[in-house]
Amino acid sequence: MPEGIVLAFDFGLKRIGVAIGEILLAQGRPLTTIAAAANDARFAAIGKLLAEWRPVRLVVGLPSSMDGGEHAMSARCRRFAHQLEGRFGLPVSLVDERLSSSEAERRLSDAGLDWQARKQQVDACAAQIILQDYFDAQKAVLAESAEIT
Repeated sequence: MPEGIVLAFDFGLKRIGVAIGEILLAQGRPLTTIAAAANDARFAAIGKLLAEWRPVRLVVGLPSSMDGGEHAMSARCRRFAHQLEGRFGLPVSLVDERLSSSEAERRLSDAGLDWQARKQQVDACAAQIILQDYFDAQKAVLAESAEIT
């Protein structure tokens, strides 16, 4: 299994949540929220994060409807993933993010945060959930391949 840092993104039109995790530990944690509306400012902030953390892979949450079909934001998230790959030359994985924001909201509420504190942290927490789903899927693939051999 490769080593290194993975950054995950919960893409939104107003904010982008960011989470970080180490492949060997296979655990993500919220990192920050990028609250810039202009693409240049967003990608500048992402570039700074990439320079600081030097990830080996990026993960982007891909929204889908409850039946697994396309969501209104699916095409935008795919475009964002392609832009990341093109601009920064890192591999990008898409991960189903169905209900990640709802789960993040629930976790923050359960932790006792009021709505203002939740609003500031929900996107980064959703990115953490997306990243954890990625790590869990990778572990499942490794376990399945170990059973085959």
